[in-house]
Amino acid sequence: MDIIMSKYDRNKPFNGLPALPPSGSIEEEAALLKKLVTASRALATVNANVQCLPNPDMLVNTIALQEAKTSTEIENIFTTEDELYKAVSDTAREERANPATKEVLKYREALWTGYRQLADSSSITLDLVVGIFQQIKESRSGIRPPQSQVVIRQGDSEFRTGEIVYTPPRGEGVVEGLMNNMLEYLDDDQKYPADPLLKMCIAHYQFEAIHPFQDGNGRTGRILNLLYLVHKGLLARPVLYLSKYIIVNKTDYYYNLGAVTQRGSWKEWVLYMLDAVERTSIFTNQLINEIADQMKATLDHGKKHIKWYTKEVNDVLFYQPYIRAKTIGDAAGVTSRTTLTKYMDELGQAKILTPRREGAEVYYVNDELIRILAR
Repeated sequence: MDIIMSKYDRNKPFNGLPALPPSGSIEEEAALLKKLVTASRALATVNANVQCLPNPDMLVNTIALQEAKTSTEIENIFTTEDELYKAVSDTAREERANPATKEVLKYREALWTGYRQLADSSSITLDLVVGIFQQIKESRSGIRPPQSQVVIRQGDSEFRTGEIVYTPPRGEGVVEGLMNNMLEYLDDDQKYPADPLLKMCIAHYQFEAIHPFQDGNGRTGRILNLLYLVHKGLLARPVLYLSKYIIVNKTDYYYNLGAVTQRGSWKEWVLYMLDAVERTSIFTNQLINEIADQMKATLDHGKKHIKWYTKEVNDVLFYQPYIRAKTIGDAAGVTSRTTLTKYMDELGQAKILTPRREGAEVYYVNDELIRILAR
């Protein structure tokens, strides 16, 4: 359903951006309701699987890290799996990581900081959103000032590079007013009684259209999506790998965003986002199942071939793909360097971990976990 919009000029601030909720009967569209049912079912399956894991937080360095990496790639910030896994495994390595890797790690930390803060809050507040942005950008700035001449331009690899494609709203109190409206729409289910998934789809467009910060809006908005699903009880942990769908279908993502701005084409946008939730849920569910199955297979294999092998050690191996010997030692209760060296050799002989030397440093690689995450 297209909604008639006020005349739009991409070279002028879009101060005519309508407040939420959208006008019209978008929530009654038959195609949207049908897609909402299948997306909700798929998401519920992921949530059930997450909660069945012995320690759901183990996904922080697996699926959530993949989400962080892919979300930053949408902003054309790239790092290698190798650099990322090394940085995660070692605090010292993280401190000297390249800038792109640090960007990914800041996204992951912002996601989990927001998740912890939301647990102590009854709603998603503007302060929470600003805090996410500040952690992503390592900045103390907040909502962009009214005089800021921020515009969105075509990327370097696109036709008509540098051309303005969108100018977000600006002016005294304009951005703050739109953000407060969006957050009220998300929070007040009595005044705005829409399904949470529909609200997430609608609010994600609104956030990107408001473009409240000078930079980092895309990453902040994608974190907000996951935190809202957690806040509404649709996810136990923010581990939905939503950015994978967006980057694979990046052209459609930006086209549908623009269609809402230019023509009020909400139906196509919401269908796109619901399809993203459904397909991402199916994919994330497969990852969780494969990780859980591999954990069990590795535990059985380890107990068969290594007499000291325990579930605690096995769990540690699936917290992250690259592991330091000390991490294994802590899990096994080993303090002797000689004993730990023997243990690491046994893990290598059993083909549970593969040693990888880089200068004076040795990383132990869980190749099976990397295989799963590389899908």
